[in-house]
Amino acid sequence: MPATTPHPGHLNMADVAREAGVSVATVSRALRGLPGVSERTRERIRALAETMSYVVSPEASHLSRGSTGRIAIVVPTLDSWFFATMLAGAQAELQDAGVDVLVYQVDGAEAQERFFQQLPARRKADAVIAMTLPLSEPQMARLADLGMGVVVTGAQIHDYPYVRIDDVEVARQAVRHLVGLGHRRIAMVRTTDPEVNTSFADADRTEGYRRGLAEAGIEELSELLVTVPHRIEGGIEAAERLLSLPQRPTAIFAYSDELALAITQTLRRAHLRVPEDISVIGVDGHPLAALADITTIEQPVAEQGRTAGRLALEILGGDAPSAHSAILPTRLRVRGTTAPPS
Repeated sequence: MPATTPHPGHLNMADVAREAGVSVATVSRALRGLPGVSERTRERIRALAETMSYVVSPEASHLSRGSTGRIAIVVPTLDSWFFATMLAGAQAELQDAGVDVLVYQVDGAEAQERFFQQLPARRKADAVIAMTLPLSEPQMARLADLGMGVVVTGAQIHDYPYVRIDDVEVARQAVRHLVGLGHRRIAMVRTTDPEVNTSFADADRTEGYRRGLAEAGIEELSELLVTVPHRIEGGIEAAERLLSLPQRPTAIFAYSDELALAITQTLRRAHLRVPEDISVIGVDGHPLAALADITTIEQPVAEQGRTAGRLALEILGGDAPSAHSAILPTRLRVRGTTAPPS
């Protein structure tokens, strides 16, 4: 037990969590009667809260001293399966803990910069979850000046806690699969947003593609690395560019399942067989990829959101942020769009 206990008038949920040696989320679930806590732990937390004269109320349950008790989630777009799924995972975790969630869509560089410029005046939240959002140095400095907790998904930025997959390994895994089938002329379709810098995941997957080729003793050819906007139209454009080459690839690694779907459809409209003429592999584990029988590298999108939510709760509970980060595993799902080259 600590040497000193906070005065009852200034108690919050984080104090009870520290006293009990558990997370803020566990205290919240225990005191609200939510599932996910053993009965023994629940009774211990309730007894401790009673001893400390802690009362769950809209005011007393704020997770950080003198704060809002809210967490802001910033996403590039809501019109996307990937971000909607990750957001749903984070919201579920935070709402289970009784935390209010504010969602901000920052679609493009201008909207993102406007959000960070207005953040000091708003100060409506105690922590920010930046979902696969490239942050500039001034934006990170603004967050640091405000003393706000930050959790990053899809990247590793400074010493902020993060949850992500190993995007370099994802690309190496895809290339190894294609090389193992006998492919040597392997293309990659990467993405870029014309308004902002290339994403961290895109850069890492490009690096992984290059490493995968080098490990297999395959020379990288610039014409096989195609950069297009991350839209369905981008997949169509990429396929058309690759088909216009004097010697087309025998396999294509696409940055995402959505691009892989567009590429596959474009190839078939050009009267090419997939995978007999050209193999295609994507990344994500999109539900439509399963319906279209697309080979993919699956990543746990919803679990990344849930993990980000837990990290944000731990930060508000006073835990050291640099000690809590996670790299989640991915899995190769072989389906009907990859096969040995004919």
